[in-house]
Amino acid sequence: MADSRTDTEIFWVEPRERAILPLEAFHLSKSLARTLRRDRFRITYNTAFEKVVRECAGPRSDADGTWISQRIEASYAALHEHGHGHSIECWEDTNLVGGVYGVSFDSVFCGESMFSRRTDASKVALAWLVGLLRRAGAQLFDCQFMTSHLASLGAVPLSQEGYLELVARASVPQRQTLDQAYASLSEEAADDPSSSPGKLIVQSLTQTS
Repeated sequence: MADSRTDTEIFWVEPRERAILPLEAFHLSKSLARTLRRDRFRITYNTAFEKVVRECAGPRSDADGTWISQRIEASYAALHEHGHGHSIECWEDTNLVGGVYGVSFDSVFCGESMFSRRTDASKVALAWLVGLLRRAGAQLFDCQFMTSHLASLGAVPLSQEGYLELVARASVPQRQTLDQAYASLSEEAADDPSSSPGKLIVQSLTQTS
C-alpha cells in the first residue's frame, strides 16, 4: 500500500483479521439476480484492466486519497501482463461504469479493489467474478479488509492463522483458468439462444456443488 497517489514508497500490511468471501456463500439477492439476468451492463473480462485499476485509484466519496500509487498501479499492470492480474468490467455503451480487479495464484484470488459509477455496477462485477471463480474451481477468495458492502454480499472475518491455513490448502491448481472459464461461458451463451451471459452467471452462483 501507499499513502497517496504520488507516493514512491510502498509498505506491506498483514492484518490480524482478514475478510474472505466463501464462494459457496455469496449472497445473491433477488434484485441483483434480476439485474444480472437482464444483462443491464455489458460485461467484459480482462479488456480494460489498467482502466479499472486507474478508476479504483480515483477520488471517491467514502475515502480520502488512495492507497493505489502510480508505482503500485505499474506493478499491477506487470502482474496482468504475466497472467496473474484480472479484471471484470461493466460498460454502458462505451463508458466504463464499474469494475473489480485482483491477483490470482494457484486456487486463490485476492480481490484488490472495485469501483462503481452506476447503481449496482460493482455488485454486478463482483457477482461475475464469483461466478467465474466457481466455474474455474477456485478455493479461496481473499477480500483482505471487511467492509459493510462486502459483508452484505457474504464476506466473513477470519483470523490471520485461519487465513494462512486456507491459503496452504488452496495451493493447488484450479481445474480451469479464469480465461478458460470466461471463454466457456461465452461459448455456452452463444450456443443457446434462450440463454445469456448474465443468466449463466446466475446459474453459476445458485448451483450446488
